[in-house]
Amino acid sequence: MKQISKIGLSLVAMAFITVTGFANSKQSVSDESIGLRKTSVDAEDIVKPSVTKYGKAAPGTSHKIKRAFQDAPPMVPHDVEGMLPITVNDNQCISCHMPEVAASMGATPVPKSHFTNFRPLPKYDGQTFDKTVDDMKNETAIKEQETLVNARFNCSQCHAPQSEGELVKNNFKAVYTKKDGANKSSWSGSKLTEGLDTLNDK
Repeated sequence: MKQISKIGLSLVAMAFITVTGFANSKQSVSDESIGLRKTSVDAEDIVKPSVTKYGKAAPGTSHKIKRAFQDAPPMVPHDVEGMLPITVNDNQCISCHMPEVAASMGATPVPKSHFTNFRPLPKYDGQTFDKTVDDMKNETAIKEQETLVNARFNCSQCHAPQSEGELVKNNFKAVYTKKDGANKSSWSGSKLTEGLDTLNDK
């Protein structure tokens, strides 16, 4: 009998808390106060999303955009109409951004990290691939090569065109660890392999 009384009392308490909670929620939170647009969620007919406008400047005529933070992938400052999607066999970006032509084209050169293979070194007997020997080891073959590493062919995976307008106010202030960090990557030379225990040049 005592057990039934305890259960009944618990149910009454839960019902009271639930009803009180609903009553208080109506007073403390309005639908205008939630979300980024500060408008009633029922106002879909009068609310218009911000228009996304991408730059239309042709490659070579646009101004470079400062990096958002040290070593951030640079934004694309020019129009990319007709350049996407990027595939292994159709990559128009490299015609201007490869190191040997970038300076003459006024383009940002592809960094050394994109010519370095950081992928695990598998065993290959001519027919099948086997994974690395020890799952707990970073058995990676870090090796520089002349051509763009296949893992880096999809430029738009990290580099995106910058749009105009601001959906919400951005108070972020970039702090660069290098003097030229707003315009240049520090991922080169020994910086790429610093602190890594790897199987180099295999």
